[in-house]
Amino acid sequence: MSQSTPERVRYLARCALLPQGFTDDVVIEVDSHGWITSVDTGLAGDAAPLRGIAVPGMPNLHCHAFQRAMAGLTERAGPVGDDFWSWRETMYRFLARLGPDDVEAIAAQLYVELLKQGYTAVSEFHYLHRDPQGRPYADRAELAHRIIAAARTTGIGLTLLPVLYQASGFGGAPPTEGQRRFVLGTEAFLDLVGGLFVGYGRDPQIRIGIAPHSLRAVPLEALRQVVAAMSSLDPTVPIHVHVAEQAKEVDDCLAWSGRRPVEMLLERAPVDARWCLVHCTQSTPAELRGLTESGAVVGLCPTTEANLGDGIFPLLAYVAAGGHFGIGTDSNVSTSPVEELRWLEYAQRLTTRRRHVSEPRPGAATGASLYRRALGGGAQAAGRPIGVIAPGRRADIVVLDPEHPVLCGRSEDELLDSWVFAAGGNPVLHVMVGGHWLVRDGRHHRENDIADAYRGAIARLASA
Repeated sequence: MSQSTPERVRYLARCALLPQGFTDDVVIEVDSHGWITSVDTGLAGDAAPLRGIAVPGMPNLHCHAFQRAMAGLTERAGPVGDDFWSWRETMYRFLARLGPDDVEAIAAQLYVELLKQGYTAVSEFHYLHRDPQGRPYADRAELAHRIIAAARTTGIGLTLLPVLYQASGFGGAPPTEGQRRFVLGTEAFLDLVGGLFVGYGRDPQIRIGIAPHSLRAVPLEALRQVVAAMSSLDPTVPIHVHVAEQAKEVDDCLAWSGRRPVEMLLERAPVDARWCLVHCTQSTPAELRGLTESGAVVGLCPTTEANLGDGIFPLLAYVAAGGHFGIGTDSNVSTSPVEELRWLEYAQRLTTRRRHVSEPRPGAATGASLYRRALGGGAQAAGRPIGVIAPGRRADIVVLDPEHPVLCGRSEDELLDSWVFAAGGNPVLHVMVGGHWLVRDGRHHRENDIADAYRGAIARLASA
């Protein structure tokens, strides 16, 4: 006779990061559907010990999963100066070889790596829609289904953001050959997203949003049309967009319109708390104030922004204005949330020649503050009830090893400061997502099979 799943399971954390701060002897109750039903500091009773420090899992708010397979392959200098735009051409050549099985295998491998580092959710900015020849698949959502399959195989929480891509430059310049896999007309895009919304909208582990790629790739009329259509279907729909990543993008937008990209988006689109503006590297103080007033989240991806030579986001002015941000892995040259946070702060220190730039209040803990801010911004951008250990939220919990050399002897905010700024190894012991233990003692329960499939995909790509 099979055993039924317990209706509720109680866990005892000797220390947990709650909204009010680190708290000792916390009992977290999780129901069979993956929701936290209660958080108490009373008697442990029959609660199962977590054997570590419980913190909310980090949401990854910006990811292109397939790019994990090309990480490290673009680090040879070309015959002329290299920049984002030359990197992009290399990326186009790489993705031209990817089939559906490859897309799924690469995404699954990446998601295992993210989970093992402490990410428990990912917002996938998904712009592969067509086959390598630019033809539609029999099921227009074939590659979107593959991303969802990878998320379900690994267990990571997913906000899937199908990308609208229609032009190669401001003013509606025709797409290039390298962009043929991305392109969808507005009605075709809405059909694709609507079908995904109907098919997966009731799954608490999956959220469907939209991603107008950028102002250079989406005419404003099309952007407004898809935002209006999806808002009528789901008024809280997550909306993500690349904006002002590169200086050339700003110059091109000014030449075309007389407006900068962030300025134009704030003026001509209904930007609000549903929106995540990714990068915003080239932003003015006035634009930062406008972003803050809109309630939107800025998506920062420091390791990718450094790798591509994008520039440094003006974090000090943005935080001073009260702006919200989260972190993402973007091109996935790194899969560690604390590396993103460390790069975010260190870049500010290098430009200002000061320390504790993102959290200058006397006595404030910089790493802990960055972690908490990224939890809030990431959860908002994902459009899912995550990022907090509290009743009514998804049970996405990371358990850190208190005996790890990086963390031993640390307490309260020192734990996060040490993880962010001193991690010479990975102190993540266990990871729960939606009430399910996916990582135990540093190992994902399906990592061997997933790694085998990934290696097979890489071998095929290498021989293609």
